[in-house]
Amino acid sequence: MKKQLLIVEDDPLMAEAAADYFKGKGWEAETAGNGPEALERFGQRQFHLILLDVMMPGMNGFTVCRKIREESDIPVIFITARVMEEDQLNGYSMGADDYVAKPFSLPVLYAKAEALIARSWKGGLSRRKAGELEIDVRSHEVWKSGKPVPLPPKEYEIFLFLLENPGRVYSREQLLIRFWGYDFEGNERVVDSHIKKLRKALGDCGCVIRTVHKLGYRMEVQDEKE
Repeated sequence: MKKQLLIVEDDPLMAEAAADYFKGKGWEAETAGNGPEALERFGQRQFHLILLDVMMPGMNGFTVCRKIREESDIPVIFITARVMEEDQLNGYSMGADDYVAKPFSLPVLYAKAEALIARSWKGGLSRRKAGELEIDVRSHEVWKSGKPVPLPPKEYEIFLFLLENPGRVYSREQLLIRFWGYDFEGNERVVDSHIKKLRKALGDCGCVIRTVHKLGYRMEVQDEKE
């Protein structure tokens, strides 16, 4: 699944340069030239990260971030021409996750973005998107195209674990030990049974649990369907 980036910057050349760089790294990137346009795009689709210019005419980045935080805890990196302590504190109070000062290095910006995405996924955004699924890790709820997908606790735990480690193969023994413990007296078929139930519950959603012959299972997250 490609990461989705929204770049909010009133300098079109700077926005285009950043978008091209991230696209070259396999991301999908959209740009917005002002605050209202950014909020409109934010309301239209799911993004993984927002690069947000602070000093924009009309609605500034602080206001945009505050409005976004009313609905989402998506990672936000502020882009600013002035790095003053007061501005940084104000930005963090509005919900910013990091700062980058102009002029900035695109490789450094990209590295910050990747690191922030990794931290937010492992440590805790309450809402996550994968394929056609949306997951709330606080309430343990899952939705498919807006409709709830009821998952028993064990299936949910297995699903979230595989989703957080896409592309990695886990053997039945590894999954058995992780979710049932060393003292479990059953056999590895219990893993197959729960995977089968999980697949049936998820259906065709862009998240596929593959069986790797003689090795185990692997989660593949496909690009979102248009």
